[in-house]
Amino acid sequence: MKHLVIIGTVFPEPGSTAAGKRMLQLIDFFLSEHYQISFLSAAAKSEFSFDLRSKGIRSFTIQLNHSSFDHLLAELQPDVVLYDRFMVEEQFGWKVSEICPDALKILDTEDLHFLRKARANSFKENRKTEERDLQNDTFKREIAAILRCDLSLIISEFEMELLIQKYRMDPKILFYMPLFAEKKIGGKVFSERKNFVSIGNFLHEPNWQTVLILKRIWPKIRQKKTDAELHIYGAYTSEKALQLHNEKDGFLIKGRAESVENVFAQARVLLAPIPFGAGIKGKLLDSMAFGLPSVTTCMGAEAMHGNLDWNGFISDDDQNFIEKAIELYTDEQLWIAKQHNGFAIIDERFRKQDFLQRFAIIIQHMMTHLQQHREQNFMGQVLQHHTLQSSKYLGKWIEAKNQQKK
Repeated sequence: MKHLVIIGTVFPEPGSTAAGKRMLQLIDFFLSEHYQISFLSAAAKSEFSFDLRSKGIRSFTIQLNHSSFDHLLAELQPDVVLYDRFMVEEQFGWKVSEICPDALKILDTEDLHFLRKARANSFKENRKTEERDLQNDTFKREIAAILRCDLSLIISEFEMELLIQKYRMDPKILFYMPLFAEKKIGGKVFSERKNFVSIGNFLHEPNWQTVLILKRIWPKIRQKKTDAELHIYGAYTSEKALQLHNEKDGFLIKGRAESVENVFAQARVLLAPIPFGAGIKGKLLDSMAFGLPSVTTCMGAEAMHGNLDWNGFISDDDQNFIEKAIELYTDEQLWIAKQHNGFAIIDERFRKQDFLQRFAIIIQHMMTHLQQHREQNFMGQVLQHHTLQSSKYLGKWIEAKNQQKK
């Protein structure tokens, strides 16, 4: 049986983040391909961490810059190693290459962190993102990690095009794999739903900025729909978020959603004025799957609907956003049409069967021809060489220093 080792930033929390859902989707794929799976992370498990044992997966808590990781990896001897972010590849990649040189190395980018950082910086300065924003320090680190790996999973078509067209990266080391979704037919009809909803992990800065925008525009929506409330859900609710709670204005901070499906089944419209970010927005994909029309920004809808009509409205203008939110909330026929748009997007763009068979073929081909594949990725070889010479000895120095402190 083939063995997959996943090295994660955290143990997956599918109920808290889209990244957690993504990891469970990848785990289910490898299980369907009959892999034995071990999950390693330097983070502690939380009460919201998924029970990996329920899927027959062994989990290990590891230490940074410690020889115990070396011994564990040598014992596990994986055929495939999957990093869940580029920072994890930086921390452990040189050890994987040294201890398991024949293991296929896969990087799941989640989204391009350098793109998210560039947009965050330009947002703070209230200007458009420019070329100089993109080529930041995170860009250099992330691109290097992609090149050092045998295959990197890219979650967005926009990001695939950015890497291939703008930065001339070899498509052979990239694979477009979005989040997956399945439509849920038979939910509550328009008349059985009420209120607006928004959702997002409060630790994620774009989600927090989205809440602040909603706080600014909500009074104008409330003026038109005095009986409606805005229910805002999110894991890891901060004190500053709770301070925005106002029952009189119908602006309600609800905290963690026990079930996104139940929350979305009750609401009539999702509001997501996302100001910056990257990748695929899990909340918007879920809203389509559960038949909940949405109003979002161009940033929110990026790379999601292709040439298909959105399951609601897309607007970057506050006043227009407010008007479209009210229109979608009050017009039943429009609402039904937009709901069907969402189902069409799910069917045509996010079905797992459209991606996983090809992914399995590519993995098998790479494992069979790994040496040839790596020889063609000569820049990856160069970066791998220098990483082994620099990160390796920096890591060993830190480990030795830690030992002296004991």
